[in-house]
Amino acid sequence: MPKGSKIFLPCRSLGYISNHIPLQVRYIKSRKENLIVTCVGKSFHTYGITHFSLLSVGGLHPEDITAMTADAFHVYTACNNEIYAWRRGTELKHVYRGHKKPVQLMMPFGVHLISVDESSSVKVWDIKDESVFLELTFSNKTFHITTICHPSTYINKILLGSEQGEMQLWNVNNLKMIYSFKRWKSPITCLEQAPAIDVVAVGLASGKIVLHNLKYDETIMEFMQDWGVVTSISFRTDGSPIMATGSVIGHIVFWDLEERRVACQLLSAHNGSVTGMVCLPNEPLILTSSPDNTLKLWIFDMSDGGARLLRIREGHSSPPSYIRFHGANGHNILSSAGDSTLRIFNTQTEQFNKSLGKASYNRKASKKRGRTAEDPLVMPPIIQFTSEITREKEWDNIAAVHLGIPMVTTWSYDKVKMGELKLLPERFHKKKLVSSGFQDVAATSLCLTHCGNFVLIGYSTGHIDRFNMQSGIWRDNYGTPKAHDSSVRGIATDPLNQVTISGSSDCKIKFWKFKNKGANPLTVLALEEPISFFRSHSESSMLAVALEDFDVYIVDIDTRRIVRKFVGHTAQITDATFSPDSRWLVTSSMDCSIRTWDIPSCHLVDEFSTEVACVSLDISPTGEVLATAHVDYLGIFLWTNRTMYSKISLKALTPSVEPPLVAFPECLREHHEEESDVEESDELEFISPEQISNDLVTLSGFAASRWQNLLNLDVIKKRNKPKSPPKAPKAAPFFLPTVSSLNFQFDLSKLESESSSKILTPATLLNLTEFGKLLDKTRQDDDFSHVIEKLKSFGPSMIDFEIKSLAPEGGGSIEVMLQFLKSIEFILKSNKDFELAEAYLGVFLKSHGTVIATEETLRNYLTNIQSCHNVVWNRLQDKLLYNICVVQNLKLM
Repeated sequence: MPKGSKIFLPCRSLGYISNHIPLQVRYIKSRKENLIVTCVGKSFHTYGITHFSLLSVGGLHPEDITAMTADAFHVYTACNNEIYAWRRGTELKHVYRGHKKPVQLMMPFGVHLISVDESSSVKVWDIKDESVFLELTFSNKTFHITTICHPSTYINKILLGSEQGEMQLWNVNNLKMIYSFKRWKSPITCLEQAPAIDVVAVGLASGKIVLHNLKYDETIMEFMQDWGVVTSISFRTDGSPIMATGSVIGHIVFWDLEERRVACQLLSAHNGSVTGMVCLPNEPLILTSSPDNTLKLWIFDMSDGGARLLRIREGHSSPPSYIRFHGANGHNILSSAGDSTLRIFNTQTEQFNKSLGKASYNRKASKKRGRTAEDPLVMPPIIQFTSEITREKEWDNIAAVHLGIPMVTTWSYDKVKMGELKLLPERFHKKKLVSSGFQDVAATSLCLTHCGNFVLIGYSTGHIDRFNMQSGIWRDNYGTPKAHDSSVRGIATDPLNQVTISGSSDCKIKFWKFKNKGANPLTVLALEEPISFFRSHSESSMLAVALEDFDVYIVDIDTRRIVRKFVGHTAQITDATFSPDSRWLVTSSMDCSIRTWDIPSCHLVDEFSTEVACVSLDISPTGEVLATAHVDYLGIFLWTNRTMYSKISLKALTPSVEPPLVAFPECLREHHEEESDVEESDELEFISPEQISNDLVTLSGFAASRWQNLLNLDVIKKRNKPKSPPKAPKAAPFFLPTVSSLNFQFDLSKLESESSSKILTPATLLNLTEFGKLLDKTRQDDDFSHVIEKLKSFGPSMIDFEIKSLAPEGGGSIEVMLQFLKSIEFILKSNKDFELAEAYLGVFLKSHGTVIATEETLRNYLTNIQSCHNVVWNRLQDKLLYNICVVQNLKLM
């Protein structure tokens, strides 16, 4: 069973920015810049604060990262029971092993690292030696550690907060508890050192924030936020007495510590919990991160002392539901998700990632409303969209269908925003819905013409309408009174806007004239099962039709017939896409499989499965990358097409075989090439034999220049003859003798056999060449394999010379010429190198025709050559004539 996909190799993921692990900030003196470290599952990203540019992607971990911290030298990550120290974000320097439970908290402590696992076991590590300096053990029933802090100026002291609401101050040098602070009635969620010495801010699960003096064990002041658990605390150190606290629902409160009141609020700063928040030292800047997959930088420059958004790096806050490549270069991916946003992801750099905004019934009103907790004008999520590049500079070039509503929105890729047009036919206006009897109407499918002028929309009622993209004006509808009796599932047009194809859950595919002057369809194609969706290929007449019985049909738009049927999926088909050359159809299904079908042969050639089902996929216009979106995953995964850079042999597979499970691509999969090399070495690669069958005529596979011009070599030499004779060099260098071959090599065979005597005694009176000597040796056993290989290694000029040297006047003999004819007979009987044998025989007959005519032995042997030649050629000629007759007959049909 194969270990993975033969065609698609996991490459990397897009769209991941942050998760629930708090961000870390490191100041690098050499760069004079703060670096931001965020966690993205099994890896971590490092961003520069100046432009929020992605600087590096950390190494992969076996599982998701559970805790992360950093100092000036290393980034420390915890995965299960192990801790990793990374240098420069990518170089693994140290690994710390010893915890029995997953690590949940870490804190750098000078030359040591303090870690706490889920069993409240505290270990102090020596960073360089990777050894445990000391260890503390607590019971989760009495003191379950939830947070850790180092009070400033408290040498060798750490402050531990617990789920029971108790704090303890420990000396890690002598393992003594210095003091146990009074208990609060709520679990401690976070601890933060205040700018004032001896003062620590304590965040509780009840929403209370306590500023506590450690030296006197006194509470200085208390605050209460109305939004539940305090998730993070940070203090401004640029001269303003402001404390910032984060909440579970994404709000941030700024407290004035001098006046002991709320200074301002930042409502809906994030769509999720504010888990990471850091005020930059001596700057009016604050960084925040959240599980909503965003990283934001705020600046305090508002007139009321509040903060405004300065920079942002974001991805989808809910899993993508529909993705498509946009443009001809395959560098940009359009993606929609359940957060009602439409985004652009660049496959080369995150600097070009953009957001087209959140879908709104009134975009201007939503913009004026600002960041409120809930925007009632937000539209339902986009479930399908279509785009074209033809008219993107002139007007909107993206049309989107929203969940459960009949209204279709337009978007502009060039202006990176939502358009002003809302496409809705008059019959579906609210005033007419009740009178017409249509209820719960929704747009279900759409198609944007290749010219970018028209968009066709199908509805759940069976209607199909055509709108102008530039003006948004309704132009026409199909059918009287509607195109189908049930919900329209798919719409497509041909590239020339001559034919419109529609499919419905009534098991019918209808072909209409694009300019629907007649009410009746041109052709109706009845199927056995309801249609799920259409996918068309923009440069061919093929249309993929997914059915609700998990089959996929290929329909030819020109002939209006079903030309292919693909059966194999065991669950609902979620998406399908053609390769750029329309040779493959890649489909995904809720059975977690992704299958590649070869359209010409109608066979399944590749398949693999993932951990969760793929909901949308698309192949780049260049064919280099496959992009997929999956259930419950916020990112987009890229898979490289191995056939673009390596030779892959594909064979037909049985769809019933369970596909091999392949891991998702992560942010950087450097070791995948190594894994693929191992897999390729384990799997035996099919090597075609030199000759498939002895009954078949096999050609040599050589380039035509090696044999085609042998008969005209004299003409070519005469044409290429220089006008003036070559001039001899002044001092000719010494050359070692070389072997006559296409590959340059020295002939050192005679150097070993040289004797001390200077008298040269010839072995034979014949002046044969090396090739002639090989032919002469075959008189004993008639084995011509070495002779043929030697001849195939020569170039055209050398072949001509060797064949002409076989005659007696050229230093050869009649016997050697006879052996050459026998070698030609040997080639013809073996059915190999047929075109070489014909070319060599032609040169031989042209050069030695006079000698053959005078020598009886040679003349008589030509009958054997002729009989062999006739047997081979007659068999080949019969096949060629039969095929020509069949083709001519098909043309007349």
